[in-house]
Amino acid sequence: MAKISILGTGGFGVSLAATCHRYGHEVTLWGLFQQEVDAIIRDGEHKKLLPGVPVNPGIHVTTDIQQAAGADLLILAVPSFAIRETAARAREILSPQTVVASVAKGLEQGSHKLLSEVIEEEIPDRAVVILSGPSHAEEIARGVPTTLDAASRDRSNAEYVQDTLSNERLRIYVCDDMVGVQLGGALKNIIAVCAGMCDGMGLGDNAKAALMTRGLAEIARLGVAMGADPTTFAGLTGIGDLIVTCTSLHSRNYRTGLYIGQGIAPHEAIQRVGMTVEGCIVAQTALELARSKGVEMPIVEQLNQVLYDGKSPEQAVHELMGRPSRHENEQIWLKEHHQA
Repeated sequence: MAKISILGTGGFGVSLAATCHRYGHEVTLWGLFQQEVDAIIRDGEHKKLLPGVPVNPGIHVTTDIQQAAGADLLILAVPSFAIRETAARAREILSPQTVVASVAKGLEQGSHKLLSEVIEEEIPDRAVVILSGPSHAEEIARGVPTTLDAASRDRSNAEYVQDTLSNERLRIYVCDDMVGVQLGGALKNIIAVCAGMCDGMGLGDNAKAALMTRGLAEIARLGVAMGADPTTFAGLTGIGDLIVTCTSLHSRNYRTGLYIGQGIAPHEAIQRVGMTVEGCIVAQTALELARSKGVEMPIVEQLNQVLYDGKSPEQAVHELMGRPSRHENEQIWLKEHHQA
């Protein structure tokens, strides 16, 4: 069994800690906020994010990052905006054998960098493993069957994570496409906000299916422009993660969009959800990145206008439906990326 340190006391961090401990690993769970950590220790659960999911007393929960030192596997489980700072903290506690993994999904604002690039800038001597796929924290914690990809530029690190974390309820596949895995995980959150808006407006199943499909096409276009393998978007971190995030009330991105579609202002919708809504954070960054690559992403562009320019969801739908006619597969899977 492995010594595993998880940095981040959000839903996914707590869920992974509970799962890893259940299967015999020695687990340390580190959090930044003393009040939150004290509450987890006192209540034996994270009442706000994962009520009813026990945090076993055998899990060492702490705000002292030195207590997380010397792990065989260190997992970064913080929001994308905190990934650089947390990776810098982690650098000080790594042993020579420590494998570093991340379950964060997003892009760095400003630099437009993939999170693996950010982590490896802060921890330059490690090839990080990105864990991603269709995975609600609530369901991992309950032990329902879940599958993930482990992607790394060092396959042996990905295989170590695969071997260490796989169990009878969690199946992990190795993947070599770092770009595709991360873009799928980050950008599906944008489409999930749109899917929630679609349901909030009562547009029906046809519209939602079209939105998800064309949203995936936009993600794939950008991915191919950045060197991703187009087949990745037909896998767990592409269509798989898109489905689970666009169709479930577990998804904070979907719930945010649902509120917006019902007429609630975007900033109030985010406040109601009460958690980090990565789709709203990454929407601007994704659009800036797409423009820098010459890739058109009309759904992402319309969401930005709803979130930040005061456009109504109804007007956004009207403009999307009124776009010039195209061939469905025009330049989606090809290396050449023209407007589609």
